[in-house]
Amino acid sequence: MANANVMNTSRLGYSELPDDTIYSYEGTYGAHHYGRQNIVVRKALGAWLYTEDGKKYLDCLAAYSAANQGHHHPKIVQAVTQALQGSYGSVISNVMYTDSLAVFLKKLATLVPQLGPRFGDNGNKVLPKNGGVESVETAIKAARYFGYKHKGIEDGKQEIIVFDNNFHGRMITIVSFSTSEKYRKGFGPLTPGFISCEFGNIDQVKKAINKNTCAVLIEPAQGEGGMYHPRAGFLKELRQVCDDNDLLLLFDEIQVGLGRSGKMFYMEHEDVVPDGVILGKALSGGVVPLSCYVTNQQLMDMVFTPGTDGSTFGGYPLACVAGCAALDVLVEEKLPDNSAKVGAYLLDKLKKELADSPHVKEIRGKGLFIGVEVNNGDAMHYCRQMLDHGMLTNDSHGHTIRISPPLIIGESEADLIVEGLKAVLK
Repeated sequence: MANANVMNTSRLGYSELPDDTIYSYEGTYGAHHYGRQNIVVRKALGAWLYTEDGKKYLDCLAAYSAANQGHHHPKIVQAVTQALQGSYGSVISNVMYTDSLAVFLKKLATLVPQLGPRFGDNGNKVLPKNGGVESVETAIKAARYFGYKHKGIEDGKQEIIVFDNNFHGRMITIVSFSTSEKYRKGFGPLTPGFISCEFGNIDQVKKAINKNTCAVLIEPAQGEGGMYHPRAGFLKELRQVCDDNDLLLLFDEIQVGLGRSGKMFYMEHEDVVPDGVILGKALSGGVVPLSCYVTNQQLMDMVFTPGTDGSTFGGYPLACVAGCAALDVLVEEKLPDNSAKVGAYLLDKLKKELADSPHVKEIRGKGLFIGVEVNNGDAMHYCRQMLDHGMLTNDSHGHTIRISPPLIIGESEADLIVEGLKAVLK
């Protein structure tokens, strides 16, 4: 029924410009900072993307987990529409209170498990921003101030442990500790204060700790780094090391949180509770930008006072309205459970159907966060072919096909994904 509603509209998309004109405009007036696949998406609904010629494509990316709830989820759209029509969606100066921000803060702070329990059962506090990378920067500020104020590290000497093949965004400080040269080259001087260790290597982490270390920042599972999940026990070992050395443990769950891995939060897979968590993307259901840094009340109040941080659009009313609706959808529709169920079905079927493929090196995943690593290291070669089979995919770290569709899909869509991958990999 949703598909019929899309196709019955008189026009698909914002304009009536033909695709060739769209390509021309982008090439002439836009920065060439993405390698795009040659389709123009005119509408998106649920798990499907539609083009001008009436073709539809199963979205196997969900905008890197931004559309976990599916595109244009009716509850989120209704909430945002009502906010705009009711004149309570516009940005308001942050020197004023808004009810939408207050409700959103409570909803998210109480949804996240108590963070930083060694600092007390104080409840969580939330600091909202826009894109996820802004909240990563917020977490870095928090960690450095913790090192300065709590641990007595000389200001400017604080160090944070990160991990090889990490991806936390592309701002200068963030690319400074990326191990991918293409993210860093030519953008110096880079920000110091980071030490990178092998993902999963606890001995390297222990050796990297010194008197200036204040925190460990990690994606509990790596998205852009190759769709890798940590070995069993690694996150618990990190927790213990941080406790033993009085370090903050910070999880970047922007891509893997909010139901993506089959749990509401990835931390729940090993029952490991960090001191801070970074969320974004699906936090607003893909409708408006929204991200957050969440931590223990004591830690938040230690670091942030009036003037130490701010953002014009961070936590503005429309984003908070979308955020409240997006969180409600995740909970009420039990999308983490669906991700676990359909993801297990898809992973099992992929392993069986592609077991004899000469092109497949490994298939790995949790929930609807699945990677198919190929032997020749050129995953995009197969992703481009997937378009011919009605599916949008992309590569992760060059060598792995990323499968991360909206969490609303069922077994029928999972079967389509399997058939598409079989067609290009066998």
